[in-house]
This record gives sequence, structure tokens and C-alpha cells, in this order.
Amino acid sequence: MPLLQVIQPRVNQSPSNVLPQGISNSEIHGLYVHIPFCFHKCHYCDFYSITRQTPQRMDHFVDLILTELDLWMAGNQIVSPTTIFFGGGTPSLLPFETMRRLLVGLRSRLNLRVINEWTIEVNPATADLSYLNLLRDLGVTRISMGAQSFDVDDLKVLERHHDPADVVKSVDFCRRAGFDRVNVDLIYAIPGQSLESWDRSLKSAIALNVDHISAYALTYEPTTPMAVRKRLGHFEPIADDLEIEMMHHARKTLAGTGFSAYEISNHAKPGQECRHNLIYWMGQNYLALGPGGASHVDGVRWKNLAHLREWEEAIEKNTLPVAELESLSVAQRAGERMMLGLRLQEGINIRQFQSTTGIDPLAVYEREVKQLTDLNLIIVDDSIRLTSKALAVADAVAAEFVV
Repeated sequence: MPLLQVIQPRVNQSPSNVLPQGISNSEIHGLYVHIPFCFHKCHYCDFYSITRQTPQRMDHFVDLILTELDLWMAGNQIVSPTTIFFGGGTPSLLPFETMRRLLVGLRSRLNLRVINEWTIEVNPATADLSYLNLLRDLGVTRISMGAQSFDVDDLKVLERHHDPADVVKSVDFCRRAGFDRVNVDLIYAIPGQSLESWDRSLKSAIALNVDHISAYALTYEPTTPMAVRKRLGHFEPIADDLEIEMMHHARKTLAGTGFSAYEISNHAKPGQECRHNLIYWMGQNYLALGPGGASHVDGVRWKNLAHLREWEEAIEKNTLPVAELESLSVAQRAGERMMLGLRLQEGINIRQFQSTTGIDPLAVYEREVKQLTDLNLIIVDDSIRLTSKALAVADAVAAEFVV
């Protein structure tokens, strides 16, 4: 039975009242767990998170995450992802024993033999060696560290509550705990940031000898306090040409030290790409647990209730906390596959795209391909991929293919 027939609401029912009894017929490539707890809400962050929660609330949260997975696996259904990713929020804010219970609970429910990557986001201000040892001992293989900057002034602008020394110490703890795979997140185009200070942050991250560095331009999501302050003129945003210069400087600097920009904002040493994120960019299937988590399976996508209490209440009633559900048409799925795939350095493999979607992109998108090729924004041979010129307007290029 197709997944859509299983989770599409019947008459007078909401999506949260329908259990996905046919999910075993669809392969789940990635499992995402959203842990929304933070000790402080950074004013640029648009992800669902909440502060000032008690250990008891967090403990109950873990009970419900495991129950949510049980609901998906009801009726002897099997969820066998190849990757797991804990994001947030601040996953490492979960108390030691609470995190242990979550990890053990997932290990008892999932086929760990097929998992080839398990990532947890860790805040440098909350990491310690005993906690990292726990993660490593219970199967986590990769740590993603939100450094954002190695400049104290930048961190103040972003309202980050750690200092650069915390990142150095935390990465050392990761190594001592046995983690070979560590990512460091950086942000550029921060108000007041210069090319020189950005260069220092890049080189500080490189000096940590990690195998993956993500470098994101600061974005002003409409509902965030930082976007409001920008509209009110409380600070001067970085000029567009400087932001573009920072992006190209990062790519050049990282390439010179053995990193490949396998995706617009993500750079890895050979073989160290984030396998979980590749699932998103390649349009594969992923299941999300937790408030606000977004899932996609075989052209059906849905989002969980983005409110902790509402999410809790749904699961306490043994119903899935689905708030939004959409079935994509063949054309929509193809357009989204183009949009996501163009973010990758390798772009869209034409033969593979045709095999998986049943659509010849050179025929269906003939007009768009010609226009973008004429503008020197894409290259077409056995694949369709962005030119260096297109990196600065990648979102606009990708939007040409979205239905």
C-alpha cells in the first residue's frame, strides 16, 4: 500500500489520527530527531526551540520521542535508516542520564547494522568529556559543533554564549572520546565582520584539523529578532559584494587545505561528506521525530506540530503529531530534485535523474536550461551543475525549476 494512502486523513480525521501502517513498503534513508531545548535563544535562529525547561520535562520528552518512533513502527513495521541526526535546539543540553536513555531506546528499536553515520549537534558551551564518551560508547559516530565564529565581537552580535577557547577545548574532548569525524559550523556576513576577521575564523577552524567545515552566510529569517532589528535600522548589514567575496574566499581558502566544496555551504575532506545531509540534497526519504520535524517519503511530505505542548499532547493520545501534509506531483518532485541537486558540486546526473524520476531534464526544462546556459549560470554535459558565477545567485537559479 503506498504511504500516501496510509497517512492521508480520512473524512473527519486529521493527519495526526492516522497511523502509517504501510511505512514498511518505503525505504527510510535518514532519521532526524529534533531536540528543541536551548539555554538561550540566539536572535538569528529560526529553528523551533524553547528555553528554561526542567530536567523532568526533558525526561518526559525522551519518553515521547521513543513513543513517536513506536507509533511509526506499530504493527511490526520496521524503520531502518542508514543515518541518524540529532539537531535542535541544543541536543547536548539533555541531561546525561536522559541522553543515555534516548540513545539506548533508539538502539533497542533500530537495526544498527545498517547505520553508517550518527551525528549529534553539540554546543561548545555544553560539551564535556564524560558526555562525549557516553555518545561515542552508545554508537554516535560524528559530532557537529556550532562554533559560528572565532571572533569575540562576532559571537556577541550573534548572541552566542561561548568563547573561541570553548571550541578548541570541545574539539579536543571529541578527539579524546574517540570521534574521528567532527564538523565545525561557521557563519559569515555578520554585521561588523570584515574579510580579515572572517579569514581568521576560517584559519582557526582549519587549525583544529577537523574533516568537515560548514560555512553559511547569515540569513535574516523574517520572524527572528535579528530580522526585526535589521528592519528597524539597529545595525548595518554586510554589503552584498562583501558577502560574495567572503563566500569565494572561504571556498578558495578551504580548497587550499584539502577541503572540497561538495555542496554550496559545506566543505569536506575526501570521503568525509555528511551522509545524512546528502539524503536531503539527493531527494531521498527521511523521517523526523520531535516538534517541528519535517519528513519526506516517496513524494509525500509532512511536518510535525511546531509547539512542544501540542506535540506532547498528540503523542500522549497515541496519535502522530502531524500538522501539515502534502502529496507532490511528479512535476513538483522533479522540480524539487533539480533545486536540491543543483546545490551539490556534482550537480544533477542527467541519466540518473531520468532513471529515478522518469523525466528527461533536458527536454522538460529545455527553455530554462538554454537561458541559464546562455547566462553562464549552469554547465551541461552528462550533468547539470552551477558555474562559479552562479554560486552567488544559486537560490534564484534553482527557483527556475520549481513548479
